[in-house]
Amino acid sequence: MNDRNHPELLQSDLQFSHLGFHTTNLELMADFYKQVLSFTQTDRGQLGAVNLIFLSRDPTEHHQIVLMDGRPQDNPYCVINQISFRVPHLSMLRKLHDRVKSSALASDLVSVTHGNAISIYFRDPEKNRIEVFMDTPWYCEQPLREVIDLSQSDEQIMETTKRIAISRPNFQDRETWIKSMKQRMGYE
Repeated sequence: MNDRNHPELLQSDLQFSHLGFHTTNLELMADFYKQVLSFTQTDRGQLGAVNLIFLSRDPTEHHQIVLMDGRPQDNPYCVINQISFRVPHLSMLRKLHDRVKSSALASDLVSVTHGNAISIYFRDPEKNRIEVFMDTPWYCEQPLREVIDLSQSDEQIMETTKRIAISRPNFQDRETWIKSMKQRMGYE
């Protein structure tokens, strides 16, 4: 489907709101999201035979994540590739990195740069991958994933990230890339 043929779909009326997924241990997963990522439980209840816990970090959103029991215990495959959260700056990314690192419930923590973002990745107690990232002022062709040391200064991290981004095809500042995406998507 070409969005240009459907201008009503080009408006900002369609916005992502929330994600729901099944768990094998509802209480453990709720504790993880509340403790490690500071979500607030806004509600909980039962719908038929399914128990649900609603979580949000936004006071205008009843829930951004809804956890449901019912994931089969013997299912080794995680159907969620990743859940991603944006933070505004490196200090917040470091703070979350330290919180995740100190949590016995999280695993597989790694810090990386994508050139266009600096991210930490880790797994929740049921092995779903979570990304917390900060946008950079640059765009470069993806995929790109290089390990980066968050114990370095902000200047060192940004310098390393820019050096990696510049080495990739189609390097440009983020604003130029956004403008080209607006044109490509039919907004301009």
